[in-house]
Amino acid sequence: MSIAKSTVPRSIIPKSTIAEIDQLRDELELHNYQYHVLDAPQITDQAYDRMFRRLQDLEQEFPQLVSPDSPTQRVGSAPASHFEPVVHEVAMLSLANAFDDNEMLDFDRKLRERLEQDDDLVYCAEPKLDGLAVSLLYEAGELVRAATRGDGRSGENITANVRTIKSIPLSLRGDAVPRRIEVRGEVYMEIEALAKLNRAQLKAGAKVFANPRNAAAGSLRLLDSRITASRPLTFCCYGIGQSDGVDLPPSQYEQMLYLRDIGFPTSRLMEQPGSIGDCVEYYQRIMAMREQLAFDIDGVVFKLDEVALQREAGFVSRAPRWAIAYKFPAQEVMTRLLDVDFQVGRTGALTPVARLEPVAVGGVMVSNATLHNMDEIERKDVRIGDVVILRRAGDVIPEVVAPVLQQRVGELELPKMPSNCPVCGSEVLQQSGQTAYRCVGGLFCAAQRKEAIKHYASRKALDIEGLGDKLVEQLIEQGLIDSVADLYGLTLEQLSELDRMAEKSAQNLLDALDKSRATTLARFIYALGIREVGEATAEALAQYFADITPLFDVDVETLQRVEDVGPVVADNIRHFFDQRENRDIVERLMQQGVNWPQSDASGQQEQTLIGNTYVISGSLEGMSRDQAASLLKARGARVSGSVSAKTTALIAGESPGSKLAKAEALGVAIIDQAGFDRLLADSAPGGRNDI
Repeated sequence: MSIAKSTVPRSIIPKSTIAEIDQLRDELELHNYQYHVLDAPQITDQAYDRMFRRLQDLEQEFPQLVSPDSPTQRVGSAPASHFEPVVHEVAMLSLANAFDDNEMLDFDRKLRERLEQDDDLVYCAEPKLDGLAVSLLYEAGELVRAATRGDGRSGENITANVRTIKSIPLSLRGDAVPRRIEVRGEVYMEIEALAKLNRAQLKAGAKVFANPRNAAAGSLRLLDSRITASRPLTFCCYGIGQSDGVDLPPSQYEQMLYLRDIGFPTSRLMEQPGSIGDCVEYYQRIMAMREQLAFDIDGVVFKLDEVALQREAGFVSRAPRWAIAYKFPAQEVMTRLLDVDFQVGRTGALTPVARLEPVAVGGVMVSNATLHNMDEIERKDVRIGDVVILRRAGDVIPEVVAPVLQQRVGELELPKMPSNCPVCGSEVLQQSGQTAYRCVGGLFCAAQRKEAIKHYASRKALDIEGLGDKLVEQLIEQGLIDSVADLYGLTLEQLSELDRMAEKSAQNLLDALDKSRATTLARFIYALGIREVGEATAEALAQYFADITPLFDVDVETLQRVEDVGPVVADNIRHFFDQRENRDIVERLMQQGVNWPQSDASGQQEQTLIGNTYVISGSLEGMSRDQAASLLKARGARVSGSVSAKTTALIAGESPGSKLAKAEALGVAIIDQAGFDRLLADSAPGGRNDI
């Protein structure tokens, strides 16, 4: 009778088996170190694979002996639902940049002056890898957390993904292992590894990556670490964030050698230039070998070598004073401009995009590039069919620099801005004094609809709680909505079937949509997203016209009689409503119950509080602060966010906070909820208007 593998007690597993597992793990980790860190493999890949398979077989037979730091455990785990935020205990700052020798000399001069050093400063130099910065935290020699740089103050927990990268040690080596250490470095992908990955992606009909950096960043941010494990990522460390329980060497260079000793890969091209002149010479050498390297670099990083002097030099707000990145110049090649297309951005702006004969630049095959705008095309005299100079600098979108006029043959066509939007067919206009051309099909243009719907649902517009950016994108991708008017036709069944949308959440959204039907005219006008019509302008239009339908056909001259509306804004309003589709959507919204309090007046509402300035603080009963502000503005008052001696009164709801104390100190009148209700009643047409 056989015993199930998982039920074999550890106590009766042969000691020789336990010893063999321990020995295999130690040998595999040693060979990983020799391969990834020392770049000096001692056995063949086939021999390594045989040892690895033997360990896998033993761990499968005795799963109770599997440990998290076993070499076999770099296979990833089940998909996560999201990444947890991580606050960096020591901020991951960015670096200042230099772009020529003079800027490097200036950096060194300022540093010596700050440190009061007459002698040459010694630096630690290494190539600047083009990857994704990560932070690795080890406790008692074991990897416990990995995080992205994020905004420098906080990042995302990517521990499961980082554990799959073979060049990152799960356990540290040697006797000088600190109790706690945070190591920083770059995760990247070698150029040939990316090419192999892209060939596999193409074969599988999946997305290919534009460059190694994008591939590394995308792979690290996958929720399924099993996919990350299949990606050929590697790692190189460049510094220590913090440590505890070990005396670190006094120099940057020696600290990097220490990290190499305890298991981390460091740059094989790292050196110790003894002067700023040596730094410039090192930069020239690295730039000369750039094309022969197996990985992408975009410059060289120089750090003051003596750690005590680093501390003395200190930091500016976002970067250390003792380090600088000397960036390589942009790479340029020549290719032919085949055509010019026009992309419509989320705000309706049309951008010319060059379609090129594919060409390799900076390790990336490029077939598209930006031409910025029509003014730039005319200034550079770029024509379809020209041989052009193409420039790519780091991660910057490739750009067409100039035509090669010596190679121009015959009369070539200058690109022309289309008169109609290539997405929705609406009119394309350029306003006087502006560079950009824009599509005026705001509410119905497919290129703009995501932003139009997000804006419509935003807090200061219709304030539809629960309708966030990702849900809007999902609704559009699923074909459930084409415009804001479709929001009110959504059903509980449709919403409940969406990812991460339980029935309760779906019902909450439907309730929020229903609530949003009752609004104010000013909010509704603002929610339409007419270019340059902000809250104040929407308020002025609502006061003047008292309804939405007069805006459908009002002329530009009449619009300019409204406070806050000049010629440009008037043109924007007129062009918006000249689009039949925009008017249709507005009418559909009203048919679906979107409404606001009606007023009999048009252009003649009494400004009974004109000249008064109010500040609102705390919670008001029966209305939001925005609604209260709208009511005051409708009577001609100004609403401010801060109390000053010029404030007419502070309207203090529940829990008004520090503004109440400031108002009392300045002797500003304070109005409670009941007083505010009286103020609104008294300042209505025919009221007394006491304050």
